[in-house]
Amino acid sequence: MTPTTMQQAALAARYGAAVPTAGPWNATIAGMLDHRSVRGYRQAALPSGTLETLMAAAQSAATSSNLQTWSVVSVEDPAARAVMADVAGGQKHILECPLFLVFLADIGRNDRMGIEEGTPLAGMPYLETFLVAAIDAALAAQNAVVAAESLGLSTVYIGALRNDPQKVAETLGLPPGTAGVFGLCVGYPKPGAEGEVKPRLPQSIILHRGRYDASAETTVRAAYDTEMSSFSQRNEMAADTWTARVIARIGTIKALRGRDRLAAALNALGFQLK
Repeated sequence: MTPTTMQQAALAARYGAAVPTAGPWNATIAGMLDHRSVRGYRQAALPSGTLETLMAAAQSAATSSNLQTWSVVSVEDPAARAVMADVAGGQKHILECPLFLVFLADIGRNDRMGIEEGTPLAGMPYLETFLVAAIDAALAAQNAVVAAESLGLSTVYIGALRNDPQKVAETLGLPPGTAGVFGLCVGYPKPGAEGEVKPRLPQSIILHRGRYDASAETTVRAAYDTEMSSFSQRNEMAADTWTARVIARIGTIKALRGRDRLAAALNALGFQLK
């Protein structure tokens, strides 16, 4: 395939029929568009130094005011992984993958620093400080994901650790002001578990030029529902539309699976949000 043909194929895989205008292209962008979540891993060891390389990539992400309010726990103990899998609703890939990381919003380190320096940090117990920490963790993790995939590894995020942040904190020995915001499985996929690139919403309702415009949303969503229903059938999932999946996921309090109590859990872990 020519570079132009490869670009068009990558865009078609990501957007289905709603392919956006082709622009600049390189191997990095091609790799990013090829991302897919993998939920089945071979128990093959990773090359020596892989964890440290991924952390170097993660620490190269932007961090608000260089506060660096995030940390990572590499969970190696099988019993601890079993707890993580249970919290996440029985996701067996947490047990299978050779590397499982829990990314933390960590304001505790800077809080301890302020106390040691005799200057307690008055801005710690505010939503902004937690939000900065959670965003920092997400930016760092995405850098790690891009790095992992460039090395031929696969990944999947585990947001379901937020089902029970206190259990996660207890299991991992987290200090006050520290909470797991998501996990990350890293490894080599099992044969047949590589997955397919999942179509995303068309750029026409994600990208707004100048002012937000939702006038075409209903029409575009209907077309995307058709695209996602076909994707689900090809991948042996329930043939739901995207609309149905969104409603099922956040349409009821029960569907939040305990995350409706997240603010209370964070306060119990020492964030004391205001």
